[in-house]
Amino acid sequence: MAKHALLSPSSAARWTACPPSARLCEHIEEGPSLFAEEGTEAHSLCEYKVKLALGLEAEDPRPTLGFYNEQMEDCAEEYTAFVLDALQQEKDARRDPLVLLEQKVDISSYVPQCSGTADCIIVSDAHLHVIDFKYGQGVPVSAERNTQMMLYALGAIGMFAPLYEVQKVSMTVFQPRLANVGTFTMGSDELLEWAGSYVKPRAELAFQGEGEFCSGPHCRFCKVRATCRKRAEANLDLDRYEFAKPVLLGDDEVAAILTQADELAAWVGDIKSYALSVLARGGTIEGFKLVEGRSIRRYTDEASAADAVRDAGFDPYEHKVLGITAMTELLGRTRFNEILGSHVCKPKGKPTLVPQGDKRPAITINDFNDMEEK
Repeated sequence: MAKHALLSPSSAARWTACPPSARLCEHIEEGPSLFAEEGTEAHSLCEYKVKLALGLEAEDPRPTLGFYNEQMEDCAEEYTAFVLDALQQEKDARRDPLVLLEQKVDISSYVPQCSGTADCIIVSDAHLHVIDFKYGQGVPVSAERNTQMMLYALGAIGMFAPLYEVQKVSMTVFQPRLANVGTFTMGSDELLEWAGSYVKPRAELAFQGEGEFCSGPHCRFCKVRATCRKRAEANLDLDRYEFAKPVLLGDDEVAAILTQADELAAWVGDIKSYALSVLARGGTIEGFKLVEGRSIRRYTDEASAADAVRDAGFDPYEHKVLGITAMTELLGRTRFNEILGSHVCKPKGKPTLVPQGDKRPAITINDFNDMEEK
């Protein structure tokens, strides 16, 4: 398994916010992830599809893809259509575009020993468009001031400086399995100012293992997220709410606790996972032990069990319509829409508590009551 760069674009949101975490995580190895392998395969299919559409020579990777299915095919087709549309927009504007796929960019002018591979770069007179394909469906990725994409854009500007005078930079996150496609646009001057005044000094601190530790959303993918003292201090800070005086919390205190609730829950989950791994390796965590968890009965052989029930004169199977996700995978997204589009509805979701900055509109009291009654 190839060793990742100390300061990689993909982890930039973390090491810019918490510079000393880079060296702290440097020698901690993590095993391969099935999600990462699936994403890599989806990227190779996307590259093939776009090359094919552009009339470029390409080898079909599908015979070698272990995770290939109709959903991956549909996502690659959607990505290809998006890239072609973005390219056509540049042609329509008579800007003579150049398109590059899986292009390595050098970012070492701002970040020591840093480079990255951009999924798609479309560059033309005055405009640079970087497109990043995300196959993950766990967490929506925002394009707005996305640190990874801004670094890719910096590398692309440097690469094409002799040929193009880029004035506007667009960065798109294309995440089809979450129907998440967003584009953030900024001026190249603003991007370069951010790189010089923020990224470069933060990168120098991170490379030296210096700076201040900082807890926040960037901790999600940190290798020491379970045992980091700074993160623990930030979450344990909730003990400042002394429930004895006054007896009840005020709404302002409830609001303050809610802002930390998701991070607190994630931190507790990481702590539990860490403790489990220590005990599984034969270590000790004072006051805790491993025991056998609850289990449920299951058939030793489902086919044999079904045969036995059928021989007894009964039907051993449940008969119900596949769920939306399973049916989409069975038919493919296009066929699903053709056959079942008129048979699908989307009821109102249950009321959900979110931060004020969430882009969804707030619901009214009447909306709330309507949902509660259903």
